Amino acid sequence: MSKQFAELGVAAEFLKSLAKLQISVPTDIQKKTIPVLLKQKEDVVGLAKTGTGKTIAFGLPIVQLIDLKKNNVQAIILVPTRELGQQIYENLISFSSTIPELSIAYVCGGIPIKPQIDRLSKTTHLLVATPGRLIDLIQRKAVNVTNISTLVLDEADEMISSLKKDLDVVIAEIPKKRRTLLFTATLTGAVKQMIQNYMSKHVVHLSADMEQTGHKGIEHTYVVVEPIEKLEVLLHFLNSKDGERGIIFCKTKAAVNKLAKKLAINKFSSGAIHGSLSQGIRDRIMGQFREGFIAILIATDLAARGIDVKQTSYVVNYHLPDTYDAYVHRSGRTARAGANGVSLSIIQKEERIDIPEFEKELGIVFTEVQIQDAKDRDETNLLLWAKKIFKTKPNRTIPLETKDKVKNLFHHLTKEELVEKVLADYIVQNGSANAKPESPETP
Repeated sequence: MSKQFAELGVAAEFLKSLAKLQISVPTDIQKKTIPVLLKQKEDVVGLAKTGTGKTIAFGLPIVQLIDLKKNNVQAIILVPTRELGQQIYENLISFSSTIPELSIAYVCGGIPIKPQIDRLSKTTHLLVATPGRLIDLIQRKAVNVTNISTLVLDEADEMISSLKKDLDVVIAEIPKKRRTLLFTATLTGAVKQMIQNYMSKHVVHLSADMEQTGHKGIEHTYVVVEPIEKLEVLLHFLNSKDGERGIIFCKTKAAVNKLAKKLAINKFSSGAIHGSLSQGIRDRIMGQFREGFIAILIATDLAARGIDVKQTSYVVNYHLPDTYDAYVHRSGRTARAGANGVSLSIIQKEERIDIPEFEKELGIVFTEVQIQDAKDRDETNLLLWAKKIFKTKPNRTIPLETKDKVKNLFHHLTKEELVEKVLADYIVQNGSANAKPESPETP
């Protein structure tokens, strides 16, 4: 069991859970937050980038402070997205695996409400929820939130921008005398206003080593392209990352869907998520990504909140985000748990002037990478073409006699001779092996 977590005040039963999860060394935000939450009573603001272990920082103390003699909901964790809520719920379950009597529930929109109502009819000590679904359950009197003692606002910077009305309704329903814990990756003016509106005057501010931890292990790069080159440059990059896992960010749902089709045409293993998809579809695609059945996830900013896949080696900004905060959250999807990663932004000439502002605001340095020269591009396009052929499924509708005729034409060729002839035909068709992937327009 971890001596370091024990020194922070974590109880023995939870140390056993951490040992099973092979977690032994607390991160900076965990070292600072856990003792404060366990030993003090004040509201807390935690400032830490994504990937720094915030869930353990607030989750461990909360489950440890639950009074198992009481059957009411004692703490609520509000999250901006379903994916983040699911992730936090699963983490809390794993932290408390040695305490079977501790009851944790998760509710969100986008799926039938009746099973959630049935679940909440049973003892629930800790509730993870998206604001909209929680309001619906409160209005249906399916959950009693009048006795909660702790409210957690996770990813508060995202919540204030998209869910403020729902958040105001929830705040009005819960006790004024409570402890509020707010965690955010960026301390914007809107978040400061949230702190003033929802929290007490006596707030403990905790901050992880933002410079060292937030961007640690991430190589920030950009490439300048013409609009017609955008897809081709992306495909070249993805081809260089064959066998690795990554996330591509687009600004809109339509762009996500269009890019997903382009990647499918070019035989890349990918899936798309955005807010208009049903929860079942999003869960299935996220499960495939986590398990490694698909290598590339294409997502909008909000849909990708809460994605914590440690083996994500790169992030691509297919469209540069509108805000610095969004860039922080996007790039934070890679280089998780001490690993290294790449954040590539594919930009157009007029966007180059934005790069110095991102550097100044976020305290990072971008490296410009160049588009491949003609020779390298020819080779990459040829390999992309070969990959498409390799991954093309056999056509079972072609008559056997037709297949036999084709086989007879090739039967005297060796494998090497057949490859040479196919490559020669490719060059004739595309001119100096300069084939371009299908439809290289910008989604």
